[in-house]
Amino acid sequence: MSALIETHDLTLRFGDRTVLRDVDFAIRPGEIVTVVGPNGSGKSSLMRALIGGLKPAAGRVTRARGLRVGYVPQKLVLDRTLPMTVRRFLSLPRRVTDEAAREALARAGAAGTGQQQLATLSGGQFQRVLLARALLDRPQLLILDEATAGLDQPGAAAFYRLIEDVRHDTGCAVLMVSHDLHVVMSASDRVICLNGHVCCEGTPQVVSEAPVYRALFGEGTRGALALYRHHHDHHHHGDAQSHDHPQAERHAEQAEA
Repeated sequence: MSALIETHDLTLRFGDRTVLRDVDFAIRPGEIVTVVGPNGSGKSSLMRALIGGLKPAAGRVTRARGLRVGYVPQKLVLDRTLPMTVRRFLSLPRRVTDEAAREALARAGAAGTGQQQLATLSGGQFQRVLLARALLDRPQLLILDEATAGLDQPGAAAFYRLIEDVRHDTGCAVLMVSHDLHVVMSASDRVICLNGHVCCEGTPQVVSEAPVYRALFGEGTRGALALYRHHHDHHHHGDAQSHDHPQAERHAEQAEA
């Protein structure tokens, strides 16, 4: 199956600093793929490159012809004194019909909020409104850059369940950046770990350990680690890389921390 979007030997730099190097990545129709990694590992930079907001220093990004992408940012800072309803927000910068707005809000779990002021929404409601806005163009690929930042664990879990429902109902692929390993792993078909390059990738697995996670995040993440089997038989620092990608169950059971 052809990729919706893929990168080939992608390298990203800010000035003299290389934030990502030699990244080969692809996402195919219907997949849910999660990108994890420590702060500064290049996760958000990869998302920016995929949507065209950051020019590669080397390598290339290839998109399917006419690809429709919906994007939910990590945060959107609005002036709390700005009088703007949810309905008006959904029509910026391009006006949408009332029917399209109602449908998007309902699909995002925010039905009935159209006439509310943005400033009155809770954090979870606001993220659902951002999701509704991303769904307006019926995307083939939905990209979420730490969209649950600032939500508590139950709120984040509910949001990820909503994303699974959206994928099921619309057939769109989903690419997520997340720190919520214990919540998001079991919702993913594939997980990619970044730390300036692709450290490892594969499908979630029950009661498996990932040494690279312990090295990056500490022993306290063992409960999350149990959701992921790590296949890490490649070399770092510019050497040739190879990955083993066995078939695995799509969903993993929650392991005890």
